[in-house]
Amino acid sequence: MSSERFEVVIVGAGLSGIAAALTLARAEVEVLVIERGDFPGAKNLFGGILYSGVLAELVPNFWEEGPVERHIVNRRWAILNEDSQVALDLKSARFDTPPYNNTFTALRSKFDRWFAEQAEQAGAFIINETTVEGLILDGDRVTGVRTGRDDGDVLADCVILAEGANALLSEAAGLRQPMSPTNRVNAVKEILALPPEIIEDRFHLEGNQGAAIEYFGGAVKGMVGSAFIYTNRDSISVGVGCLIDDYLRTKTAPYDLLDEFKAHPAVAPLLRGGVTVEYATKMIPEDAYNDLSDLYAGGVMLVGDCAGLVNPSIHHEGTNLAMASGVFAAEAFLEAREKSDFSAAGLASYRRRLDASWVMKDLAHYRDTVHFLRYNREFVDDYPRLAIEVIRDYFTIDDTPKADVRRRLIRKVRDEVAFFRLVRQLWRARKTLV
Repeated sequence: MSSERFEVVIVGAGLSGIAAALTLARAEVEVLVIERGDFPGAKNLFGGILYSGVLAELVPNFWEEGPVERHIVNRRWAILNEDSQVALDLKSARFDTPPYNNTFTALRSKFDRWFAEQAEQAGAFIINETTVEGLILDGDRVTGVRTGRDDGDVLADCVILAEGANALLSEAAGLRQPMSPTNRVNAVKEILALPPEIIEDRFHLEGNQGAAIEYFGGAVKGMVGSAFIYTNRDSISVGVGCLIDDYLRTKTAPYDLLDEFKAHPAVAPLLRGGVTVEYATKMIPEDAYNDLSDLYAGGVMLVGDCAGLVNPSIHHEGTNLAMASGVFAAEAFLEAREKSDFSAAGLASYRRRLDASWVMKDLAHYRDTVHFLRYNREFVDDYPRLAIEVIRDYFTIDDTPKADVRRRLIRKVRDEVAFFRLVRQLWRARKTLV
């Protein structure tokens, strides 16, 4: 590849990179995708929900041919303490018809390979097992990449960095804030093999229907994060993910936390009989909206996890933000190509597209979510525990008069909750959690 030139080089064959490559290739742009894994998806991991609104625009009816696992008809959010669970359960027949609420489970090693094939069929060139070691600069503009191959310099009008949360190239070039324990989540996940008929019976599903369950409070020992269970076609994804800062603060090892979660009385029956076929870990960005960089500079744009585009709220959306950013970056390049201007000014429409979209509007709305939870830990620890205790005790049947039960529980809440602090917290929470 000595002195090779492409119009665009994309670093990383994840969802954001391939969305960009597919959009560019369809516009007859010469695009090269460089992937360090053995194949696209080999090193890609996520909890389990593929949010597919953007994908459905790129590949209409993708679920008919793409290797998705199940479409999700059942969402559940649960809080745990040491022996109890309280949950909000949503199951809708509306989610059982196309486009299936744009929520699917998928295994990235399968799905990303298929998605990359769509880009290749459109004309993109993808090379695997290649590491990009640095960016080539001409003054203040990126003009290509330097790979680990002997003849590995590749020149380009524009480089799109889709390198994931461990954004070493972006950080080295000063394009984003350095990674720290306060802005990264570490997630560990196991995939447990189970026959489809057992999954469907155990989670009350039919056919290709799927379930997604998220757990908070005692499930993660009151840390900022959550645990999860997602149903695949013939397996279950189960895992936990918390701020690295919280693991360090509590001296908790992620794999120990996962083992304790799996052993919980409300969780263990759902996993019974599952055989571990995969164990993996992933880093997830938790950058606040105010900490995001411009996400572009001369000759370069950042997309997906590399750019920090993850919704930290209860929605936990990331795959759709990744693909949207890839499409916007491709569109910004096409606009810049018309003017032959790949400077920072020429690529500025990328950020304008992001800012005008739901991507940045959502991230702006939830800009303080992680900060709020870190400094109002009652919401991840005390309040979930108290809610479980109050509900459990209220429905505990004995010979105590119900009026006495109510009075006792009211006293318990008054003793444990600082009323005016709660009011202030709820006032702030309306803008950060809802």
